[in-house]
Amino acid sequence: MKRIFALLALAACTLGAWAFGVDTIRVEGAGFDGGMPAVVITPDGAGTTATRYPTVYLLHGYGGDAYNWYAKQPRLGELADSYGMVIVMPGVGNSWYLDAPGNPGQQVETFFTSTLVPYIDSHYPTITDRSKRAVTGLSMGGHGAFLLGMRHPDLFGAVGSMSGGVDIRPFPNNWKISTILGPYEENAAAWDAVTAAANIDAIKAADLAITFDCGVDDFFAEVNNNLHRALQEAGVPHDYTSRPGRHSWGYWNNSVLYHLLFFNEFFNRAE
Repeated sequence: MKRIFALLALAACTLGAWAFGVDTIRVEGAGFDGGMPAVVITPDGAGTTATRYPTVYLLHGYGGDAYNWYAKQPRLGELADSYGMVIVMPGVGNSWYLDAPGNPGQQVETFFTSTLVPYIDSHYPTITDRSKRAVTGLSMGGHGAFLLGMRHPDLFGAVGSMSGGVDIRPFPNNWKISTILGPYEENAAAWDAVTAAANIDAIKAADLAITFDCGVDDFFAEVNNNLHRALQEAGVPHDYTSRPGRHSWGYWNNSVLYHLLFFNEFFNRAE
C-alpha cells in the first residue's frame, strides 16, 4: 500500500502545474466482500464552488486493480482538469464485472450500479444524468464497460472499450471466466447474457454513444472486428478504430486519450 501512495504522490508532484485532486477510497456495502477500492480524480476547484461535473468510469483489466490506470497514465489528472470531468477507477479483482451466481460476496455488476455509482454521486460534485456519465475500460474492463452500458442505460449514456473482451465465448478456458459463470458448454445462456457480441439488440435499444478500438496484433482483434460489423449491420452508430498495436500499456495509454476526447465531446453535445 505504501508503494501505491508513493506512485500517486509522485504523479501529483510531476504534474504540479495542474491542481486536480486525487482520492483513494473504499466503498463498503453488501455484495462485494471487503469493500470496493477506487481512485477518484477531480478537476481543479471541485467541491469549492457550485459547479458539477460529468463522470467517466475507467475500468481495469484482468490482473489489474484500482491503481493501474493512474500509475500507468500520468496525464489523467491533467485531462480531468482540462476537460472538467471526474474520473473514477474502481478495483474489482478478476471478477469480469459480473454478478457471480451463488456467490453473494461477488455481485459486482449489482454493487457497481446500486452502490458505487450512488456513492460517487453523493460524495463528489457530479452531474447525475446519464448524458453526463460514461464508462470505458481495457481488456476485461472493455467487456465490463459494454456490460454496464447495455444493461444499465439509465446510468450510462456513453460506453467505450480498449482491446476489450467484447465476446468472451471464444475463450471458454481463459482467465477463469468459467469459475464465475460455470463451464460454457453447460451454461451457454449465462455467457450469452453478459457478452456484448450476443446482445446487439440490447446495445441498440440502450441508445449509447459508443467508441471502441483494438490493436491489429491483439488476440481480441477478431472479436472486436466482428462486433464492429454486427453493429454496422444493425444500424447502431459507433466509432471503431483498428490501429497498429498489441495487448499492452503502450497501446492503452494512447487509446485512453481518444476515449476521453470522445466522452468530452459527448458531454458537450448533451448540454
